[in-house]
Amino acid sequence: MGPAKAVDGSGSSRWSSEHGVDPQWIQIDLGATTQICQVSLSWQRSYAKAYRVEVSADGVNGWTPIYSTTTGAGGTETLNVSGSGRFIRLYGTARATQYGYSLFEFSVFSSGPGTDPSPSTTPSGPALPGGGDLGSNVIVFDPGQSSATIQAKLDQVFTQQEKNQFGTERYQLLFKPGSYSGLNAQIGFYTSINGLGQNPQDVQIHGDVTVDAGWMAGNATQNFWRSAENLSVYPVNGTDRWAVAQAAPFRRMDVHGGMTLASPNCGWASGGYIADSRVSGQISPCSQQQWFTRDSTIGSWKSALWNMVFSGVQGAPATSFPSPAYTTLTTSPVTQEKPYLYADASGAYRVFVPSLRTNSSGATWINGQTPGTSLPLSQFYVAKPGVTAATLNQAVAQGLNLLFTPGVYHLSQTVNVNRAGTVVLGLGYATIVADNGVLPMQVGDVDGVKIASLLFDAGPTNSPALLQVGPAGASGNHAGAPNLISDVFLRVGGAGAAKVTNALVVNNNNTIIDHIWAWRADHGAGAGWTSNPSDTGLIVNGQNVTAYGLFVEHFEKYNVIWNGNGGKTIFFQNELPYDPPSAAAWSHDGITGYAAYKVANTVTSHEAWGMGSYCVFTTDPSIAAYHSFEAPVNTNVRFHDLLTVSLGKGSITHVINDTGDTATPDHVTPHTVVSYP
Repeated sequence: MGPAKAVDGSGSSRWSSEHGVDPQWIQIDLGATTQICQVSLSWQRSYAKAYRVEVSADGVNGWTPIYSTTTGAGGTETLNVSGSGRFIRLYGTARATQYGYSLFEFSVFSSGPGTDPSPSTTPSGPALPGGGDLGSNVIVFDPGQSSATIQAKLDQVFTQQEKNQFGTERYQLLFKPGSYSGLNAQIGFYTSINGLGQNPQDVQIHGDVTVDAGWMAGNATQNFWRSAENLSVYPVNGTDRWAVAQAAPFRRMDVHGGMTLASPNCGWASGGYIADSRVSGQISPCSQQQWFTRDSTIGSWKSALWNMVFSGVQGAPATSFPSPAYTTLTTSPVTQEKPYLYADASGAYRVFVPSLRTNSSGATWINGQTPGTSLPLSQFYVAKPGVTAATLNQAVAQGLNLLFTPGVYHLSQTVNVNRAGTVVLGLGYATIVADNGVLPMQVGDVDGVKIASLLFDAGPTNSPALLQVGPAGASGNHAGAPNLISDVFLRVGGAGAAKVTNALVVNNNNTIIDHIWAWRADHGAGAGWTSNPSDTGLIVNGQNVTAYGLFVEHFEKYNVIWNGNGGKTIFFQNELPYDPPSAAAWSHDGITGYAAYKVANTVTSHEAWGMGSYCVFTTDPSIAAYHSFEAPVNTNVRFHDLLTVSLGKGSITHVINDTGDTATPDHVTPHTVVSYP
């Protein structure tokens, strides 16, 4: 039932798409630019209710609709059209049935002779330059500057960004190799602080790199969208403070002392992530409800509240869930650290791409140089706000990687990352906004694409997804060079009214997901059941996909749907949607609510560790969700260390399937299942 079956001239064979996922498409290369006058679609019973027929010169850029409908009737549809292109595709956006699209024949009729097109991999227009200036919102510090000058600039940025939760300003702070003294770098919203050495020890901060929550009286649960990377820190009082919530990674950091993960008053804190780091002293989570640490070295860990998960962490406490709530894996199955910007000995910018590791533990750089590949900036198209998707696609087709400088990027066409090994890297929380209902970025069924340090924002017109990794039905084996999704954050609302069907869809096999936060906003502009609708935060269709640090929250149906075999998840943090209008409005198949994490009934192998899901049903506190985790009962579909909590409004009847007791609003404590089945 592959795509070739729709163009083989047989009325009995057919192309069939994936079940239950929109949009999906089938594309034909006509071999030359062709004037098209008619299209005939012969559907099986599973047809498209809404679809477009589109043409393109190269199958990548500038898809132009020549027909669209939202009232498809099925059967055989004969469409009189007018348009030209070498490539034509049927792009289905809504199914008439619960199944995928199923097409016996896709016939195209021409009204004139074709002409030889340019090769589809040849970009149009003059060649784009690689490298270039990083823009005014990348602020570079030199050890020759005075501490007072550096501190004044740090304070200026922080004053602007401390409370700027949904603003458009973005900043990247870069420190050249050397030693700096007497600094307190307070990190606010949409601010990344990075060292420019090849290793963390190359930049030494004798002072603090701090996140606090003074702006919320010590409540750190909204300290989102900020990061620290590739620095050595020598805290003034021996302990660095990193009081954060979601989307605030702490990577390639070398802390000569301890850390605390909450404000001085131990106010509320919820969620965080450390990777490829060393903390020589003790880490105290204090009030942190959940935390994930991966492939690092620590002196010790003080305590646990609900869900502390360690994977490949030297010095981590042993598994003792649920009391204390430690889940520890000695090694991480397959990992690849995030690409990062640095400066070489001549001061020229480069991007380092760390190598793939299996059964890993500890930071990559402690015993010497991180293994990997160094790419000069000349191999990157340096993007600035205002760039078009057509230009970005030309850059990729030309053989360039993409570096997004800090800012907000509005895209009204899809960026197609369909060249193996392409690196797509953002600085300073570069933000990609989906305009006009577009899918802003998609990856081909190719090896080794890395997408890192980007924030994707849904727009007011519904998009099918914000990021799609692989086309529907992707079948390539990418075990030797997986796609990597690292520090990628996806947002629906908060900055304004927004709509998207599914935030992230992973179709490619062997993909590594390393720290995402998919968030349907529960506060901010446009936060409401009908003003920022979104079904699902993450859908995994690929086989053998490994996920570390999944933070997925508030989606209106399943927060995560896992359809592929061989999947692994290490750490999952979730809040169910706050705002279902009623139990009746949030029910399906006789069950109240949707599970936070659903493994499809067709899956025969899956394993997950350290999973937490919470409810606070603010609109209707009488709602009792049936369960937070749903999976087929199979000895090869295994879960370890699950918990649910009611945060004072509403309840969750079971933890997984029909197992586990009820999380009730009168006792804000975890309800656990240590092993399932």
